[in-house]
Amino acid sequence: MLEDKNQGRTSLEKLGEFGLIDHLTKEFTIQHESTVKGIGDDAAVLDFKYKKTVLSTDLLIEGVHFDLSYVPLKHLGYKAVVVNLSDIYAMNATATQITVSIAVSNRFPLEAIEELYAGIALACKKYKVDLIGGDTTSSTTGLLISITAIGEANEENIAYRKGAKPNDLLVVSGDLGGAYMGLQVLEREKEVFKVNPNSQPDLEPYSYIVERQLKPEARKDISGLLQVLGVQPTSMIDISDGLSSEILHLCKNSDVGCNLYEDKIPLDPTVISACEEFNIDSTMVALSGGEDYELLFTVAQSDFDKIKGNPNLSIIGHMTDASEGAHLITRGDTKIPLTAQGWNSFESE
Repeated sequence: MLEDKNQGRTSLEKLGEFGLIDHLTKEFTIQHESTVKGIGDDAAVLDFKYKKTVLSTDLLIEGVHFDLSYVPLKHLGYKAVVVNLSDIYAMNATATQITVSIAVSNRFPLEAIEELYAGIALACKKYKVDLIGGDTTSSTTGLLISITAIGEANEENIAYRKGAKPNDLLVVSGDLGGAYMGLQVLEREKEVFKVNPNSQPDLEPYSYIVERQLKPEARKDISGLLQVLGVQPTSMIDISDGLSSEILHLCKNSDVGCNLYEDKIPLDPTVISACEEFNIDSTMVALSGGEDYELLFTVAQSDFDKIKGNPNLSIIGHMTDASEGAHLITRGDTKIPLTAQGWNSFESE
């Protein structure tokens, strides 16, 4: 390995763009027959035969989407892949390939980028997707990561944001609010560290919510579960920006309203206790926190018996006529209009 003897680290400049790509991707293997040609040519070649192709892209920018003062690069690589795969699963599709492009400043040695790609490789292995290409370039503003996820599905299985009907049940996987509260813990400890760099935070009591922030998991399992149960979602979306924002997306695209019941929103006990510690309302965290990467979807009311009691799913409301609007029904039986209060990257400070 080429090393900078003065700093004990490997300069990216010595490898060059193509040398860096070769170095980072040499251990990646092909897992899908649909990947005819992956890395190593001018373009990848895919063959999905009789299935539909689904595709999604996300851009992550240092200082906007992540803070490297508490986000390990390996976790970042893993999360960058997972958040893109979540969009594919939100179409009720199977993720098969990704491309990864990065822009890095010269403050990052090769060893740091190796850590990033170790996380990417771990996600590829766990979710069984092929890395088939991408790009690397220099940056003057830190680290940027752009990932495109590709997947396949039978046309009749694809679930769009449109398609929900009045009286459809509103269902969510997993639990909500953990990622946001994990971020609150990390931001608090960052401020403590600024004051006392010798302090070592005890994150053990917050391990679940910190992991929900640093190393989320996409719900690859839900599509298969619904197939086993014999349920076809009428609409679907993933929860990246907060429950209320995502519900309103479904309502707008499907031209329906919604009644969401506060007492049905799934919250992990660690989220509730963290909310109490930070004096934050747990319902507002679930509605507006975001980054949970659970799946939110609607099913016909006739499917109630198929999904009721399933430990992976919670029925949290039902869709209504568009004229009725979207509302939260509180524990006190008060009806409050739902507003989109999720994270907005263009919001001024």
